[in-house]
Amino acid sequence: MMHPLVSIIIPFYNDPYVPQAIASALAQTYPNVEIIVVDDGSTQHAELIQPYAGQVYYLGKANGGTASALNHGIRMASGEYIAWLSSDDLFYPHKLAVQIPYMQACGAKFCFTAFDIIDEHSRVTQQGVAGRFPSVQSFYTAMLSHNPINGCTVVIKKELLGYVGLFNERLPYTHDYDLWLRMILAGQDMVFLDQSLTQYRQHAQMGTIRHQQRIAHEVQSVQSFYTPHLSAYIQKMGG
Repeated sequence: MMHPLVSIIIPFYNDPYVPQAIASALAQTYPNVEIIVVDDGSTQHAELIQPYAGQVYYLGKANGGTASALNHGIRMASGEYIAWLSSDDLFYPHKLAVQIPYMQACGAKFCFTAFDIIDEHSRVTQQGVAGRFPSVQSFYTAMLSHNPINGCTVVIKKELLGYVGLFNERLPYTHDYDLWLRMILAGQDMVFLDQSLTQYRQHAQMGTIRHQQRIAHEVQSVQSFYTPHLSAYIQKMGG
């Protein structure tokens, strides 16, 4: 079995959970990983990364948002595959050991999975969370109304990002939704693996709670732009 290099990108900004994220990346049973921590201009908690200095690549930059931090990490990555891990989430140790061979077996360049939800104390509160669809067409139709893909479950071939482009840095909250929509419209298959390989943390300080109104406005803006294009694409699929 080939073990191509996987770059795990961890964007970080003032997050006390970051040591747990790094530890989960280091605990991967997959044998060929590089870990890139991108400090997006943090003003606190950066010292928590210091114990891992010899085991990860640490990149500092001026604050520009998650999309800019991800893009910075991707540009510096050497891996054939890219995995995104938010600094407050966790990978199960077997994540890449399961997901990479699965992608190789089906020739996938983009793969997302189910996930478990954890609380601020890392206790699992919900298992096997995912949008499950009976057909590709129903999946794309769902994308018109919401984003059913958790970005930290995604593994993507770096070459694909060279084709469709990186995350849109003008979108602080919906950069992932925007990228997935661009991939669909570029004719790229998005393969789903129905296993929970990531733990998604829900806590009071998470951005989706603190910035609900701004996120809702941005979602509306992204949908208004893509809906005509995606609707036409779905209609063509239906013949």
